[in-house]
Amino acid sequence: MIASLSAAVQTPVLAVQSLVVRYRTRDVLNGLDLQISPGAVFGLLGPNGAGKTTLIRTICGRVRPVSGSIAISGQPNTDRATLARIGLVPQEIALYGHMTVRENLATFARLSGLGARQARDAVAWAEEAAHLSARVNERIEILSGGWKRRVNIAAAILHKPDLLILDEPTVGVDVEARNELHDVIRDLSGGGMGVLLATHDLDQAETLCSAVGFLRDGVIAPQGPPRQLIDEAFADETEIITELRAALTEKQFSVMRQAGFVPSNAGMTWSIMGSGERADAQVMSAMLANAGVSVREIRFRKPGLDTLFVRLARVGSARDEAAA
Repeated sequence: MIASLSAAVQTPVLAVQSLVVRYRTRDVLNGLDLQISPGAVFGLLGPNGAGKTTLIRTICGRVRPVSGSIAISGQPNTDRATLARIGLVPQEIALYGHMTVRENLATFARLSGLGARQARDAVAWAEEAAHLSARVNERIEILSGGWKRRVNIAAAILHKPDLLILDEPTVGVDVEARNELHDVIRDLSGGGMGVLLATHDLDQAETLCSAVGFLRDGVIAPQGPPRQLIDEAFADETEIITELRAALTEKQFSVMRQAGFVPSNAGMTWSIMGSGERADAQVMSAMLANAGVSVREIRFRKPGLDTLFVRLARVGSARDEAAA
């Protein structure tokens, strides 16, 4: 009995194996693997068009794969009962603006098939889980974006799903609202709910997720704990960011590129990875001064997920150019 309970605890809330999804002649997902354990928050990262929405739609049973398998808490996602173990929070606000928070949740509870008493209990639980108690009697149309997104989450968890899928849940909200949403997500994962978080907010992913994965070329690779991925990619290197006072001449631009700097912000910001002598502020300042570069600021920082994202994108671009 103890062994069977232990096995049940270890069953992933989401297990995707060798998933292939094809649009016409292009494999959008090409042998994709992903596993999320109970209580884990997995950050799904990748550029627009990489296939994040396709993956979410396939997990939710809205797209039929060419091959591969998807299981929710050990059951194939091919029947309605299994799909009911998923809670989906879309990027768009999907609420009735003229209704109050509580009226919205009660409506969604009844639409999901819950009886009157079950619906009341579910609404009370979801209000507490999403930290909504202070606003339950206010109409959706007067709430801020952050509060609306919390109600969106509450509506998706009324049936206490095993897997919660969040598609860009903090788009358009301020820092305070984002942090409050993070608290909600942490509480839900702490209660054993697995979370798949699709986001472009790399700071959010690094702070909130127990693991992340980069969706590119139809697969999720690399994937793992954020700090582990960063350390494996950069070891003891430091990211050096240089802000310029004036635009570079053509010659200076060439010198910076040859030195390994990468431009951004219309050529007014340049970054490079370095260690040892290169990561010394005086050495870097002298090198730039010798090149005649007018510097406003030089910053040194440990690489983050955003640094890794840029490196992976650059490698992908170089590979595409070579193939062409």
